[in-house]
This record gives sequence, structure tokens and C-alpha cells, in this order.
Amino acid sequence: MVDGYMTRSELIQRLAKRKPHLYMSDVEQIVDVIFDRITAALVRGDRVELRGFGAFSVKRRNARAGRNPSNGEIVHVPARGLPHFRTGKLLHDRLNGDHPRN
Repeated sequence: MVDGYMTRSELIQRLAKRKPHLYMSDVEQIVDVIFDRITAALVRGDRVELRGFGAFSVKRRNARAGRNPSNGEIVHVPARGLPHFRTGKLLHDRLNGDHPRN
């Protein structure tokens, strides 16, 4: 892990190390399928809940008029969806030292 974050390849390596009976290519495929399914659900507008971990959803921002900071010109900013993650209680408690499995 570099600078407090984990890359996709580091996640795959850690999972493969914890499950040595699986081939690295199988672990990579599992991670890809999970990410693809979460992404596809969010694109459809569905909510994805992983009990104890958290929930992924999409927040909608309406279209609006914005202003170009360099020349002050008014520009149209289209509506868009933004991914949102809310932690589950178990994850929240573990992050704050309130759970025995720290």
C-alpha cells in the first residue's frame, strides 16, 4: 500500500496471498467481475449494499448555469450523476475503534 491507499493490483495480490489455492488470474477475474457488477448497477441507477461495509448509490445534480472563472462568461453545466458511498455500521465502528476485530 502506497501513501495510505491501495491500488487494484495490490488488492489482487493481497487476495491471492490470502487464498493460495486460487490462481492469480482467477483472483483478478473475480475482482473485475465485482467492480463491473457494482458499476453496471450504478449506471442503471440501482443502489448496491454490502452489509457491514457500506452502500454505493448515485446522487443526481441538476443542470445549472455556471460561470467561466477566466472571463466571467455564463456557461451551461449539464445534469450529472455522481457516485456516492456511505459506510455501514460495522465499517464505521471498526474505523473508530468501537469494534473488537480491529
